[in-house]
Amino acid sequence: MDRCIVLVDAGYLLGAAASLLAGEPSRSRITVDHTALIQGLRERAESDTQQPLLRIYWFDGAPDRVPQPEHRRLRVMPRVTVRLGALTRSDGRWAQKGVDAAMHAELTELARNRACSDVVLVTGDGDLLPGMMAAKEHGVAVHLWAVQAADGDYNQSEDLVAEADERRVLDRTWITRAVRAKEHTGVCAPQPAPRPEIAAILSAPLPESALATQAERPAPQPRHPVDGAGQNGGEERAPAAKGVPTPKDLAALRAPGTQPAQQPASATLRWSSDKGWVDRPTAEPPEAASMPTLAQLTTAEQRWADREEDITTVGGDPFEVGQVFARRWVERLGDQSHLQKLSGMYPRIPHRVDGELLRYAARFGLLAHKDDQIDERDRYAIRAGFWKEIGVRTGVEHAPVGE
Repeated sequence: MDRCIVLVDAGYLLGAAASLLAGEPSRSRITVDHTALIQGLRERAESDTQQPLLRIYWFDGAPDRVPQPEHRRLRVMPRVTVRLGALTRSDGRWAQKGVDAAMHAELTELARNRACSDVVLVTGDGDLLPGMMAAKEHGVAVHLWAVQAADGDYNQSEDLVAEADERRVLDRTWITRAVRAKEHTGVCAPQPAPRPEIAAILSAPLPESALATQAERPAPQPRHPVDGAGQNGGEERAPAAKGVPTPKDLAALRAPGTQPAQQPASATLRWSSDKGWVDRPTAEPPEAASMPTLAQLTTAEQRWADREEDITTVGGDPFEVGQVFARRWVERLGDQSHLQKLSGMYPRIPHRVDGELLRYAARFGLLAHKDDQIDERDRYAIRAGFWKEIGVRTGVEHAPVGE
């Protein structure tokens, strides 16, 4: 049949794009506009092959073959079929299993059934060579597309390159129409101010037990300079004992029977937030504990609509995710006094709302398959997006770090 089909190895396409744009093959370093990417693949395939597109097959890996948010968005697009292999972890690295075999089986089946006259392969793995040869034997023209390599060299199997009928390189200009590197601002917690209570702990006299232990230790032997060390009149000195108490020593300071004069000032717990270092109370205020969650405010019909919006509209950028969550929460609040109470708690989000926010963000693949934890920068961006939307709704501008 006179039509073309595109088979995409997503691991190769997006990994090579990340290497090109961000300097490393981690897909967590890039953001992808899947709608623009699919449209670009379709237009380029129809232009190169001079045939109408039948379908784009998107091959990717997923933990336990469970579709991730990007896969759910892709498979509802017209002319797109998603095929998932397993994503397994070995020696601390994630690797795709079954993707090459699935591509090989699909390619040979399409060629055997004469479903197309041209097939476009976006891959670099030499394991697909037998499938490519079988397709050619069935009279299918094979077009091999490569992503421009970051170092200017090949990032495809040489055997694939030699066997392909036509070759095309997707250069940086083409890639950046749908893919961009994430901007890491390097925001981090500010350096804490001098802590007099910590200084008091370190300068407090040690318990008698600790002093006795130090007395039993042999005195350090003086270190003699090696040959030529003192030629310039310098002399190597033995380091002075710092006498910093161990955690056991500090615990003994609080032990029963300790003299009150030896007890250091009580330390105040601190925590890092997007506003800086602030005191953390021992317990949340009552209004935080009574703050309703989004799940409590959402009806079954709204839950269905949220799911459709997440699949078709929400891109998955951490900042955007925080904004979407906050928008839904605010719009469904019956008692608007909760909104004013929440705004007054800045920069701290109540635990029950914050936990729900991060669980919602995890649906968009922000865990990055790394110990089931959201990256610290992404957590910052999620909460920043949340507070940005809250600020818009209340008219209160929440100042970011450094302002």
